[in-house]
Amino acid sequence: MTNLVLAGAVQEPTGGVAGWAIDLMERLGPAGAGLAVALENLFPPLPSEVILPLAGFAAARGSLGLVAAILFTTLGSVVGALALYGVGAALGRDRTRALAGKLPLVKLRDVDKAEDWFARHGAKAVLIGRLVPVVRSLISVPAGVERMPVALFLPLTAVGSLVWNSLLILAGYQLGERWHVVESSVGVFQKVVIVAAVAAVGWFVVVKLRGRRSDAEKVQ
Repeated sequence: MTNLVLAGAVQEPTGGVAGWAIDLMERLGPAGAGLAVALENLFPPLPSEVILPLAGFAAARGSLGLVAAILFTTLGSVVGALALYGVGAALGRDRTRALAGKLPLVKLRDVDKAEDWFARHGAKAVLIGRLVPVVRSLISVPAGVERMPVALFLPLTAVGSLVWNSLLILAGYQLGERWHVVESSVGVFQKVVIVAAVAAVGWFVVVKLRGRRSDAEKVQ
Protein backbone atom coordinates (compact mmCIF):
# COMPACT_ATOMS: atom_id res chain seq x y z
CA MET A 1 0.00 0.00 0.00
CA THR A 2 1.34 3.39 -0.93
CA ASN A 3 2.21 5.45 2.11
CA LEU A 4 2.37 9.22 1.94
CA VAL A 5 5.32 10.45 3.95
CA LEU A 6 4.19 14.03 4.44
CA ALA A 7 5.50 14.48 7.93
CA GLY A 8 8.69 16.32 8.81
CA ALA A 9 9.15 19.90 7.71
CA VAL A 10 5.42 20.19 6.96
CA GLN A 11 2.66 18.95 9.21
CA GLU A 12 0.31 16.62 7.35
CA PRO A 13 -3.16 18.15 6.89
CA THR A 14 -5.61 16.18 8.95
CA GLY A 15 -8.89 17.99 8.34
CA GLY A 16 -11.00 19.35 5.54
CA VAL A 17 -10.62 18.43 1.89
CA ALA A 18 -6.82 18.13 2.14
CA GLY A 19 -7.00 15.63 5.00
CA TRP A 20 -9.69 13.64 3.22
CA ALA A 21 -7.66 13.55 -0.02
CA ILE A 22 -4.51 12.47 1.81
CA ASP A 23 -6.42 9.66 3.48
CA LEU A 24 -7.61 8.38 0.07
CA MET A 25 -4.08 8.54 -1.34
CA GLU A 26 -2.64 6.77 1.68
CA ARG A 27 -5.13 3.95 1.28
CA LEU A 28 -5.26 3.63 -2.52
CA GLY A 29 -2.16 5.35 -3.91
CA PRO A 30 -2.59 7.01 -7.35
CA ALA A 31 -6.02 5.39 -7.65
CA GLY A 32 -7.01 7.34 -4.53
CA ALA A 33 -6.04 10.59 -6.25
CA GLY A 34 -8.13 9.52 -9.24
CA LEU A 35 -11.10 8.71 -7.02
CA ALA A 36 -10.83 12.08 -5.27
CA VAL A 37 -10.88 13.88 -8.63
CA ALA A 38 -13.80 11.80 -9.88
CA LEU A 39 -15.79 12.84 -6.81
CA GLU A 40 -14.67 16.45 -7.31
CA ASN A 41 -16.21 16.32 -10.79
CA LEU A 42 -19.47 14.96 -9.40
CA PHE A 43 -19.57 17.48 -6.53
CA PRO A 44 -18.18 20.80 -7.88
CA PRO A 45 -17.75 22.39 -4.42
CA LEU A 46 -14.87 19.93 -3.84
CA PRO A 47 -11.87 21.96 -5.09
CA SER A 48 -9.46 20.40 -7.57
CA GLU A 49 -7.26 23.38 -6.67
CA VAL A 50 -6.50 21.53 -3.42
CA ILE A 51 -6.56 17.88 -4.51
CA LEU A 52 -4.33 18.15 -7.58
CA PRO A 53 -1.46 20.21 -6.11
CA LEU A 54 -1.50 17.92 -3.07
CA ALA A 55 -1.05 14.94 -5.41
CA GLY A 56 1.86 16.79 -7.00
CA PHE A 57 3.43 17.38 -3.60
CA ALA A 58 3.07 13.69 -2.80
CA ALA A 59 4.80 12.88 -6.09
CA ALA A 60 7.64 15.28 -5.25
CA ARG A 61 8.15 13.43 -1.97
CA GLY A 62 8.31 10.14 -3.86
CA SER A 63 5.09 8.82 -2.37
CA LEU A 64 3.24 8.81 -5.71
CA GLY A 65 4.58 8.46 -9.24
CA LEU A 66 4.24 11.75 -11.10
CA VAL A 67 3.05 10.19 -14.35
CA ALA A 68 0.74 7.81 -12.46
CA ALA A 69 -0.79 10.75 -10.56
CA ILE A 70 -1.49 12.62 -13.82
CA LEU A 71 -2.91 9.56 -15.57
CA PHE A 72 -5.14 8.41 -12.71
CA THR A 73 -6.50 11.91 -12.00
CA THR A 74 -7.25 12.39 -15.70
CA LEU A 75 -9.06 9.05 -15.74
CA GLY A 76 -10.98 10.16 -12.65
CA SER A 77 -11.93 13.40 -14.39
CA VAL A 78 -13.25 11.53 -17.43
CA VAL A 79 -15.22 9.05 -15.31
CA GLY A 80 -16.80 11.85 -13.27
CA ALA A 81 -17.59 13.87 -16.39
CA LEU A 82 -19.15 10.86 -18.08
CA ALA A 83 -21.38 10.29 -15.04
CA LEU A 84 -22.65 13.89 -15.21
CA TYR A 85 -23.11 13.53 -18.98
CA GLY A 86 -25.29 10.50 -18.25
CA VAL A 87 -27.35 12.46 -15.73
CA GLY A 88 -28.00 15.21 -18.27
CA ALA A 89 -28.86 12.73 -21.01
CA ALA A 90 -31.18 10.68 -18.78
CA LEU A 91 -33.02 13.47 -16.99
CA GLY A 92 -33.10 16.30 -19.50
CA ARG A 93 -32.70 20.00 -18.75
CA ASP A 94 -35.67 20.66 -16.47
CA ARG A 95 -35.27 17.66 -14.18
CA THR A 96 -31.50 18.16 -14.04
CA ARG A 97 -31.98 21.76 -12.92
CA ALA A 98 -34.52 20.66 -10.32
CA LEU A 99 -32.05 18.09 -8.98
CA ALA A 100 -29.18 20.60 -8.95
CA GLY A 101 -31.33 23.04 -6.98
CA LYS A 102 -31.68 20.47 -4.19
CA LEU A 103 -27.96 19.71 -3.87
CA PRO A 104 -26.05 21.53 -1.11
CA LEU A 105 -23.47 24.09 -2.29
CA VAL A 106 -24.51 23.74 -5.95
CA LYS A 107 -25.84 27.04 -7.30
CA LEU A 108 -28.28 27.22 -10.18
CA ARG A 109 -26.43 30.22 -11.56
CA ASP A 110 -23.38 27.98 -12.02
CA VAL A 111 -25.54 25.50 -13.93
CA ASP A 112 -26.83 28.40 -16.04
CA LYS A 113 -23.26 29.53 -16.69
CA ALA A 114 -22.30 26.06 -17.94
CA GLU A 115 -25.40 25.95 -20.17
CA ASP A 116 -24.55 29.38 -21.57
CA TRP A 117 -20.98 28.26 -22.30
CA PHE A 118 -22.23 25.22 -24.18
CA ALA A 119 -24.87 27.19 -26.09
CA ARG A 120 -22.30 29.73 -27.25
CA HIS A 121 -19.31 27.50 -27.93
CA GLY A 122 -20.67 24.00 -28.56
CA ALA A 123 -17.98 21.32 -28.67
CA LYS A 124 -15.23 23.84 -27.88
CA ALA A 125 -16.99 24.54 -24.57
CA VAL A 126 -16.27 20.99 -23.41
CA LEU A 127 -12.55 21.41 -24.11
CA ILE A 128 -12.05 24.95 -22.83
CA GLY A 129 -14.66 24.61 -20.08
CA ARG A 130 -12.50 21.93 -18.45
CA LEU A 131 -10.07 24.74 -17.63
CA VAL A 132 -12.59 26.89 -15.75
CA PRO A 133 -13.38 26.10 -12.07
CA VAL A 134 -17.00 25.02 -11.41
CA VAL A 135 -17.82 25.15 -15.15
CA ARG A 136 -15.26 22.37 -15.70
CA SER A 137 -17.52 19.93 -13.88
CA LEU A 138 -20.95 21.22 -14.86
CA ILE A 139 -20.18 21.58 -18.59
CA SER A 140 -20.79 17.83 -18.89
CA VAL A 141 -24.47 18.29 -17.99
CA PRO A 142 -25.56 20.40 -21.00
CA ALA A 143 -23.39 18.17 -23.20
CA GLY A 144 -25.50 15.24 -22.01
CA VAL A 145 -28.79 17.12 -22.29
CA GLU A 146 -27.98 18.00 -25.92
CA ARG A 147 -26.81 14.41 -26.57
CA MET A 148 -23.40 15.49 -27.81
CA PRO A 149 -21.81 12.41 -29.46
CA VAL A 150 -19.91 10.46 -26.81
CA ALA A 151 -17.17 9.76 -29.36
CA LEU A 152 -16.52 13.53 -29.43
CA PHE A 153 -17.28 14.29 -25.79
CA LEU A 154 -14.78 11.79 -24.34
CA PRO A 155 -11.61 12.90 -26.19
CA LEU A 156 -12.37 16.59 -25.65
CA THR A 157 -12.95 15.94 -21.95
CA ALA A 158 -9.79 13.84 -21.70
CA VAL A 159 -7.60 16.46 -23.39
CA GLY A 160 -8.99 19.36 -21.35
CA SER A 161 -8.69 17.37 -18.12
CA LEU A 162 -5.15 16.27 -18.96
CA VAL A 163 -4.06 19.88 -19.46
CA TRP A 164 -5.72 21.15 -16.26
CA ASN A 165 -4.64 18.23 -14.08
CA SER A 166 -1.06 18.30 -15.39
CA LEU A 167 -0.78 22.02 -14.74
CA LEU A 168 -1.92 21.83 -11.12
CA ILE A 169 -0.08 18.59 -10.31
CA LEU A 170 3.17 19.92 -11.79
CA ALA A 171 2.68 23.17 -9.89
CA GLY A 172 2.34 21.21 -6.63
CA TYR A 173 5.34 19.09 -7.63
CA GLN A 174 7.51 22.17 -8.19
CA LEU A 175 6.28 24.10 -5.15
CA GLY A 176 6.79 21.13 -2.82
CA GLU A 177 5.94 22.08 0.74
CA ARG A 178 4.25 25.26 -0.52
CA TRP A 179 1.77 23.29 -2.66
CA HIS A 180 -1.14 25.13 -1.04
CA VAL A 181 -0.05 28.36 -2.79
CA VAL A 182 -1.60 26.98 -5.98
CA GLU A 183 -5.13 27.37 -4.60
CA SER A 184 -4.75 31.14 -4.22
CA SER A 185 -2.98 31.50 -7.60
CA VAL A 186 -5.27 29.28 -9.66
CA GLY A 187 -6.88 32.27 -11.38
CA VAL A 188 -3.55 33.14 -13.00
CA PHE A 189 -2.95 29.53 -14.07
CA GLN A 190 -6.46 29.38 -15.48
CA LYS A 191 -6.03 32.49 -17.65
CA VAL A 192 -2.69 31.30 -19.01
CA VAL A 193 -4.07 27.89 -19.93
CA ILE A 194 -7.25 29.29 -21.53
CA VAL A 195 -5.21 31.68 -23.70
CA ALA A 196 -2.94 28.80 -24.72
CA ALA A 197 -5.93 26.55 -25.47
CA VAL A 198 -7.66 29.23 -27.58
CA ALA A 199 -4.41 29.85 -29.46
CA ALA A 200 -4.02 26.10 -30.09
CA VAL A 201 -7.61 25.82 -31.39
CA GLY A 202 -7.05 28.86 -33.62
CA TRP A 203 -3.84 27.36 -34.98
CA PHE A 204 -5.59 24.06 -35.69
CA VAL A 205 -8.40 25.81 -37.58
CA VAL A 206 -5.92 27.83 -39.65
CA VAL A 207 -3.93 24.71 -40.54
CA LYS A 208 -7.13 22.89 -41.56
CA LEU A 209 -8.31 25.79 -43.73
CA ARG A 210 -4.93 26.07 -45.44
CA GLY A 211 -4.96 22.33 -46.09
CA ARG A 212 -8.40 22.52 -47.70
CA ARG A 213 -7.36 25.47 -49.89
CA SER A 214 -4.24 23.61 -50.97
CA ASP A 215 -6.31 20.54 -51.89
CA ALA A 216 -8.80 22.70 -53.80
CA GLU A 217 -5.99 24.36 -55.78
CA LYS A 218 -4.56 20.96 -56.69
CA VAL A 219 -7.94 19.82 -58.00
CA GLN A 220 -8.22 22.93 -60.16
